[in-house]
Amino acid sequence: MNEDLNPIWTLIWTFGLMSLFAVGGANAAIPEMHRIAVEVHHWMTDKEFADVFAISQLSPGPNVLIVTLIGYSVAGIAGALAATLAMCGPTALLAYYVSRLLTRSRHSRWPAIIQAALVPLSIGLMAASGFILARTSDQSWIAVLTTVATAIVAFATRVNPFWLLLAGGVLGFAGVI
Repeated sequence: MNEDLNPIWTLIWTFGLMSLFAVGGANAAIPEMHRIAVEVHHWMTDKEFADVFAISQLSPGPNVLIVTLIGYSVAGIAGALAATLAMCGPTALLAYYVSRLLTRSRHSRWPAIIQAALVPLSIGLMAASGFILARTSDQSWIAVLTTVATAIVAFATRVNPFWLLLAGGVLGFAGVI
């Protein structure tokens, strides 16, 4: 799907830069991943992106697996490795150096201020991720109503999310959504 001369370098540049802005983890960058993979580079369709996200969330391991699957769809195993290393490498280095800096200045009030400022940013990015995924996945009114009802139940009760996922899977398997 990609017409780049060297998709590996495009993956490295894209996910390396994105990793530095993924405050809150890889799921916080889902809207930007969607924009890059679907709208900018046309590496995949909306449905393929939603499927890749679902597979990455159902697979055991970190939520960064979506990057691996996008890289794999673009350039096979080399693309998967390049995208994953590009998404994890810069942030790991940044986290290492920031933690060293914060350890040295633990009596300062700036670390607490920065941490408090990042919380609403992370929540907003996660909400945007949920919106993008709902928009790409919900192709009927029944699917939209199921998503809204699931969000309300998840927010208002202490029902284990596994049961909500199972119910959605059963509805999908039955062809309802």
